Amino acid sequence: MDTKAPRTIVALGLEGSANKLGIGIVKHVYPSGISSDGELSPEYVELANVRDTYNPPAGEGFLPRDVAAHHRSTIITLIRQAFEEAKIGPQDLDCICYTKGPGMGAPLQSVALVARTLSQIWGVPLVGVNHCVGHIEMGRAITGAQNPVVLYVSGGNTQVIAYSQQTYRIFGETLDIAIGNCLDRFARVLMLPNDPSPGYNIEQYARRGSKFIELPYTVKGMDVSFSGILSFIEKMAKTEADKYSPEDLCYSLQETMFAMLVEITERAMAHIGATEVLVVGGVGCNVRLQEMMGQMAKERGGKVFATDMRYCIDNGIMIAQAGALAFARGFTTSIEDSWITQRFRTDQVHVEWRV
Repeated sequence: MDTKAPRTIVALGLEGSANKLGIGIVKHVYPSGISSDGELSPEYVELANVRDTYNPPAGEGFLPRDVAAHHRSTIITLIRQAFEEAKIGPQDLDCICYTKGPGMGAPLQSVALVARTLSQIWGVPLVGVNHCVGHIEMGRAITGAQNPVVLYVSGGNTQVIAYSQQTYRIFGETLDIAIGNCLDRFARVLMLPNDPSPGYNIEQYARRGSKFIELPYTVKGMDVSFSGILSFIEKMAKTEADKYSPEDLCYSLQETMFAMLVEITERAMAHIGATEVLVVGGVGCNVRLQEMMGQMAKERGGKVFATDMRYCIDNGIMIAQAGALAFARGFTTSIEDSWITQRFRTDQVHVEWRV
């Protein structure tokens, strides 16, 4: 039922699908109320966005059980910090949003358990959120992109997405490993630190590289593959270290993989006639990727949108953002359905808040 009475929704978001634990609080203001149809475009007010990262030693990846232990030991402190930053309390919340998936099982479960418990203690409705949709909605809110082709690149996902008929449709994706996973694994070979992230440290090395080394370039239609290029460059780094510097290897790896992403993104833009590209996910922080995507978009008379590390890296406020939009359309998650799943595709979500 339509009502023109002003409405405010305050949402707490809990994100812990990988090694980043994020807590965010967002307020959506609807000065003229929430209409029963049409696209929701509330006034966005960020109240809190705090995060803590589990970093293993250089040369090592992170195990799900260790990440889950980190989240369990840190989450209550972060929630308190978020409330202090927002200057509100549990009584001010309209919903509690948590990452339902995709992600690593043990970390997801540890955060979902806290969300489920707080929902029952405080008597606040629960909203399960798709991690990928959270990234997209956060990007749209921060950048103002209207109807972009979305390039979603992170440690666990690589997808080219476009919106149609209340669904974020996947036009292309990785056939094997995600681009962020490829960068992380090569960083381990070079023994680069995990702080602040392996991908960031590869980016710094790449900036000092100047010699381009030809690497496998694997684009299959609208899909990409990164496992072959990883195997190839790992072998070079281990057996031909005297011939190729780490800086040149990082530079060549970035240039090759980013060119693959530019190609499939441009093809998606041409297919739907889009003029905007929105880059989201942790790898989306990479300045060189933004430059290459921006050059392509400019040549097509378009524009690229991206965010900084506060929003492109996994965070709690993106879960609050997507969850608050779903909640405004009446969506909630019952305690019985508050399970998590490691496989939750972007195109499985009914995006009821858009037209």
